[in-house]
Amino acid sequence: MHGYSRLGRPNSGTASISPSPSPPSSPRFRRHKGGGGGGGFRGGGGVEVKLQSFAERWLYVVMSAVYRRRGVLLFAPLLYVSAMLLYMGTMGTFDVGLSSKNIGHSAKSAPLGSLYRSPQVLQHLWPYIEAQNRSNDLMTNVWNMKSRQSWKPCNNLQNSQAELPKSNGFLIIEANGGLNQQRLSICDAVAVAGLLNATLVIPIFHLNSVWRDSSKFGDIFDEEFFIYALRHHVNVVRELPEDILERFDNNISNIVNLRVKGWSSPTYYLQKVLPKLMELGAVRIAPFSNRLAHDVPSEIQGLRCLSNFGALRFSEPIRTLAAKMVDKMIRNTSSSGGKYISVHLRFEEDMVAFSCCVYDGGEEEQREMDIARERSWRGKFRKKNRIIRPGAIRMDGKCPLTPLEVGMMLRGMGFDNNTSVYVAAGKIYKTEKYMAPLKQMFPRLETKDTLASPEELAPFMVSSSLIVSNDSTPSMESCS
Repeated sequence: MHGYSRLGRPNSGTASISPSPSPPSSPRFRRHKGGGGGGGFRGGGGVEVKLQSFAERWLYVVMSAVYRRRGVLLFAPLLYVSAMLLYMGTMGTFDVGLSSKNIGHSAKSAPLGSLYRSPQVLQHLWPYIEAQNRSNDLMTNVWNMKSRQSWKPCNNLQNSQAELPKSNGFLIIEANGGLNQQRLSICDAVAVAGLLNATLVIPIFHLNSVWRDSSKFGDIFDEEFFIYALRHHVNVVRELPEDILERFDNNISNIVNLRVKGWSSPTYYLQKVLPKLMELGAVRIAPFSNRLAHDVPSEIQGLRCLSNFGALRFSEPIRTLAAKMVDKMIRNTSSSGGKYISVHLRFEEDMVAFSCCVYDGGEEEQREMDIARERSWRGKFRKKNRIIRPGAIRMDGKCPLTPLEVGMMLRGMGFDNNTSVYVAAGKIYKTEKYMAPLKQMFPRLETKDTLASPEELAPFMVSSSLIVSNDSTPSMESCS
């Protein structure tokens, strides 16, 4: 007896209706159970196909699985792993050569873009570059403000004359990384302090394993101005009050360190950090680099903006020397109306080492990079199963540009050899070798060493990384 069809019930006024036949069988392929012992399958029309080889049997299994739909899920991981093995095998064909003594021999068979060939490209293009002696009016037009373009302040916070509410506790953060990362951490710390209604203690600078710079906040930034500029929005103190510090046996290390995940949301801070702050009266977050999400409410972003553009300014000695250097640069570029290009090169030894890229230094370069990686990141690049593939990294566009490549880029943009260029960077890896092509393309090149005397730079050579090197610590993904 048949149940009701979901498409409707039979009409009661109709004469006797014979039961409908069973629905047709699924058109899936079925094994033929006939004699002969040979494998085969039968289609919906009863056509028998003999499987005479392993390949045909394997094809049958795959097609059957695909036809059943659900089987696709079983083969998806297999297909993915197969593709990855094929890719890794291809990459290995040229990366093995890069790490061996036979680097030059492997260059002929290496895929396009996997080797550093910029010196050869420059040699080929040099006659054309040398013939270009006009800047296509770039020096006169590139600084002109575009029509309908106007600069607007990112900070719309209004200063309130009312006192800030009672603080929920003290927030202590440790700004790690290089100067740029530290600056971002400070701005994030101000935003988090405002979010939690916390009193911010002047950030501590982590002694970086790469820069080995022992500078304090006040060595680089104007501490008093920082506190004053934020007075209407966030309470900032130079150090913890004695009564709070006594709770932790006068040892800041005894204050609980909350391990906050990177890019945490404001909600996370309100739900996880605020209760601890109110319970203990003080909390630490170390390290603090990249610990606040980019996407935050406008009032929180406003605190970031206020900190970066309104509260953080360099200390008096740095501002004084910087003003002298800028004035001298303008005088040296009087022929172009005091206009020049400032380029921030990122080709220091630590950047080259961390990138795991291979240039044209051969075995000597490889040995120096191994030493640099071990010195700054002990064991990170010698972990078990870590495979470094310089060719793949270069093809992915993750290698730092050499000064030569930066010069070719600027010349390609139309800047000629009369353009004044100021290079802002730390100590370039193998300076004489890699800076020579850039100086060849731009003879009017200046650095801090040409604009300031050794006596003027001396106070910043020991304790501050700002003038000697204003880069941030490498933060790229590992090169495996």
